[in-house]
Amino acid sequence: MNMTHYMELLAVHQPWNLLLFMAVPVVLAETVAISELRLLYTRVYAGPVRALNRAASILGGVYFTGVFVYLLINAVVPLTTGGGWRGPADVIAVLSYLAGIVPLGGIALIDLGVIGKDRDDHSRMGLHAALVGVFLVVAHIAMIFGMMDPTLLMSGPAPTSGHMGH
Repeated sequence: MNMTHYMELLAVHQPWNLLLFMAVPVVLAETVAISELRLLYTRVYAGPVRALNRAASILGGVYFTGVFVYLLINAVVPLTTGGGWRGPADVIAVLSYLAGIVPLGGIALIDLGVIGKDRDDHSRMGLHAALVGVFLVVAHIAMIFGMMDPTLLMSGPAPTSGHMGH
């Protein structure tokens, strides 16, 4: 079976790529999501939970900015200019993963006081939570399409192999 570039990225150089490109961003985003539930429920926007939330938010945004730039330069541009994409599922997986820069960057910018500074604490946390939701959606789209055979969504006859897949 063929593999998307997304899945290949996570599979090579074990365990490092899996940790750097999946575990770190997801653990930071989940830390933000879980602490955010507590903050929104209690409406207490000061103290250790908020400090953890803020640290994970800023670190996640800065970290994923580095991942985004690295993959844009070392994967997206070469694959696009060299015609190396393996099909629509491959493109959807990689671009959905990279779309995570929008919510993660937005969350960091909120906590750095760049955007949403005119909102009250609860309203800022609401925007924060919405961006966490957007990240979860694009991350799951990336995972779903990343696990597909990249040729599955291609038009034309399906490639054949000598055996039946199960």
